[in-house]
Amino acid sequence: MYEKFIKRIADLVLSGMGLVLLSPIYLVIILAIKADDPGPVFFTQKRVGKNKRFFRLHKFRSMKMSTPHDVPTHMLDNPDQYITKVGRFMRRTSIDELPQIWDIFMGNMSVIGPRPALWNQDVLVAERDKYNANDVKPGLTGWAQINGRDELEISDKAKLDGEYVKKISFLFDVKCFIGTIFSVVKSDGVVEGGTGEMKKKIVHEEQK
Repeated sequence: MYEKFIKRIADLVLSGMGLVLLSPIYLVIILAIKADDPGPVFFTQKRVGKNKRFFRLHKFRSMKMSTPHDVPTHMLDNPDQYITKVGRFMRRTSIDELPQIWDIFMGNMSVIGPRPALWNQDVLVAERDKYNANDVKPGLTGWAQINGRDELEISDKAKLDGEYVKKISFLFDVKCFIGTIFSVVKSDGVVEGGTGEMKKKIVHEEQK
């Protein structure tokens, strides 16, 4: 009942309120992006949605126009060279993700769920298949995002996404939502160009 009906109603209410209440912030961000690096304000990518159906995900553009398209940040050679000044702040605070409130309103995403994989992230999609994590709507934030985010290995991220699928409930979504607020404030797990950084840190500590 919660997953099929109540969750969607909650998504509609929260995303609708977000679009209205955050509109002044949207305007400020748009002006800042334009002043920093001329070009489109929004950035879209083909992402994997529920049941592995593709959709167009929206973000505020945080990288220069010269950045290779559809390439995950961790696969770029020296990703810092592509990030704009405003973009660096937006990525650290996750402000660049705010346009996905529209994707939630349109029904392609949920507030809470596994982060949508890029269309060409076959390894992540395959790992999620093991845990039925591709069978739910992707989210603006999720269980994996408050337990490591960029620092997680792909296999660990998929396991956490699978854990979320097993535990989907109103209270668990609230837990993820509150955890996200704390993670954003502390910028937990944000590593530009880094996937699996948590494991690297552990190995480094063990070698000391």
